[in-house]
Amino acid sequence: MTTSTDTGGARTAFAARSGGSRQLDGTGTLLRFALRRDRVMLPIWVAVTGLMVLSMPNSLKSLYGTAAERADLMTQMTTNSSLRALIGPVFDDSLGALTAWRVGVYAGALAAVMSLLVVIRHTRDEEESGRQELVASGMVGRRASLTSALLTAAVANAVLALLVAAGLAGQGAAGALAFGLGIAGVGMVFATMAAVVAQLTESARLARGLTAGVLGAAFVLRAAGDASENEGSSFLTWVSPLGWLENERSFADERWWVLLLFVGAALVQGAVAYELAGRRDVGMSFLPTRPGPASGRLRTAGALAWRLQRGSVLGWSIGFFLAGVVYGGLADGVADFVGDNEGAREIFERMGGSSALTNAFLASMIGMLGLIAALYIVSAVLRLHGEETSGRAEPVLAGAVGRLRWAAGHLAVAFGGSAWIMLLAGLGFAAGHGKDIGPILGACLVQVAGVWVIGGAAVLLYGVAPRAAIAAWGLAGAVLLIGWIGPALKAPQAVLNLSPFGHLPKLPGGGMEWAPVLSLLGVAVVLVAGGLVGVRRRDVTS
Repeated sequence: MTTSTDTGGARTAFAARSGGSRQLDGTGTLLRFALRRDRVMLPIWVAVTGLMVLSMPNSLKSLYGTAAERADLMTQMTTNSSLRALIGPVFDDSLGALTAWRVGVYAGALAAVMSLLVVIRHTRDEEESGRQELVASGMVGRRASLTSALLTAAVANAVLALLVAAGLAGQGAAGALAFGLGIAGVGMVFATMAAVVAQLTESARLARGLTAGVLGAAFVLRAAGDASENEGSSFLTWVSPLGWLENERSFADERWWVLLLFVGAALVQGAVAYELAGRRDVGMSFLPTRPGPASGRLRTAGALAWRLQRGSVLGWSIGFFLAGVVYGGLADGVADFVGDNEGAREIFERMGGSSALTNAFLASMIGMLGLIAALYIVSAVLRLHGEETSGRAEPVLAGAVGRLRWAAGHLAVAFGGSAWIMLLAGLGFAAGHGKDIGPILGACLVQVAGVWVIGGAAVLLYGVAPRAAIAAWGLAGAVLLIGWIGPALKAPQAVLNLSPFGHLPKLPGGGMEWAPVLSLLGVAVVLVAGGLVGVRRRDVTS
């Protein structure tokens, strides 16, 4: 017979064990599992970000080969507040410093997105799907999942830092190391921030949206600060982790102490995440989701799909409209910025066509937004995969809702939403530029054909080979890499044509060509049809 004293002693012993190092039991196994699950996504993110950085010195050398040209560029950036807001201030005219200026903010933002996606995927996503409860029932510590998620993000950021440091070492070893560590620092700040948000929210979708919103606010704060000061000394710049990266001043008398800001922020946020993780039950949150209506607007599968994805559509819509306003406002000053630099003019013409420089700039920026819209449509299409693997699709399909009807609701949001955000981008360009509204709107809507091809490929992968659906991110990343880096590296036209966007007419300024646009739309229809056939024939979650 067990006495109350024996029972109390057992409970005390169990509490002591669960409160100590036992809380990290299984971390190594979960880390290996996470790295295996992300063996496709993480290398793609690291490769795209690293290649974007490493390709820049040669591109800048071809554009600004002499010290005089680089000094002139530095002078122009010092006096142009709009370009400082877009890219940041220049602290030196060396190729290394110009590389850090040109891609630093965007490389840091990509590292941040990669990190927040990884952490939320292996924490809140696992809890929301119910898999975390099964894992926690074994010999796994209470904080093992959170630790493995943060370690996965740390591994990815460490590899990215090593890649950048090694690739830019020729421009200066100290600057390359500082730049690589700064990019990884931004990634880890947002990884630990995502860990905190994952404890607060009950929905992985909301966790991703909130963390991405903080990243957007960080970009806006940095832009506002850099627009007001030409040396990164604004208070608004120092509030933003992206501002810390530029104020590290890689290749320009490095400020090594700025790295302590990244370390401090990551440690504080990590400690908060660990404390919160120890105070809640698996699957619960500190900010529970408000229950929605069970009827009315949610009577159809399409209405449910819209309810699930409307927050994402709203966020992308605001971002694309504001981006259009900024780029449109820069269009008239691009001629002064490029000046007599034939290399810069050639890049804009390769991206935007051989029309007048202003139109070539507008066409190149519209094309860039089209490439980014491909990321939106992939995420929206793969929401089908998330609903299916999490088990949420099965109760819907058990009712009077067919598979095609269920899928059509999400695809309508994905494909319609991509057209909508490109339309808003066109309105933003028109508002910022102040003229040529019709041609600019047409140029933005033409990009939809290329976006839909990427979306169709994602549908095909999901329908025919759902386990390989994540490869759609690799396709979108490859297209982004070709469109972003290809013109700067003077890649052959055959390489540029591997992307569906390489076949689109360069508008505004160029002539409208309907044949390639209609052909791409036809390809998109075929891909979507093939994917829907696969969805109809295969087993759910098979």
